[in-house]
Amino acid sequence: METGSYRGSLPAITANGNPEGSPSDPVTTDPKGEARRAAATGNTPALIQGKSSYGVAALDPWYVTGLTEGEGCFCISFSLRSRLRARLEVRPSFSLSLNEKDCGLLTDLQAYFGCGWIRQSRSDRTYKYEVRSIAELQIRVLPHFECFPLVGSKASSFRGFSRVCRMIGQGDHLERHGLKEIVRIAYEMNLGKRRYSQAALLRELGEVKG
Repeated sequence: METGSYRGSLPAITANGNPEGSPSDPVTTDPKGEARRAAATGNTPALIQGKSSYGVAALDPWYVTGLTEGEGCFCISFSLRSRLRARLEVRPSFSLSLNEKDCGLLTDLQAYFGCGWIRQSRSDRTYKYEVRSIAELQIRVLPHFECFPLVGSKASSFRGFSRVCRMIGQGDHLERHGLKEIVRIAYEMNLGKRRYSQAALLRELGEVKG
């Protein structure tokens, strides 16, 4: 299967993200609706020219997809926020974790997408590459997997993830009916144990009595 090459220009987005939990960590859901102004483009990330951290050619896009199939995660997390009108914050994230000996590969991945950040988990000696900004997810991450699609178990998760990101991009997360649909999609993705049950989140949205 031919790899092909990317064409066209993309908006400049910094590759240095904000650490999770920092004051400048991008908040996906907000009362002012800044996320609705992030418009996705039909372009895909440009291949990085030159050498990678391993001294070889820049990452092949199909390799990025294969690596994600094995080690990546598309996640939709929720937090209860009393300051928000709908009381529920939605945070999509794309991440990929590797052993510390392969941290250079995460640096190549960060360069490939042109966004996100890398942080260390000292407890298990792994490093995680993560993208949480809704604009970067729409402009950089989603187009890659639409052009070079997953074919294994994560393909279904990506479809739900992509739909939620686009719903947030158009402001659906600012209304309760939109949040209800986002919760439904997220819990259909079956990502294991969650902090809140689906019923608990719907109760906050006034959709479940009791």
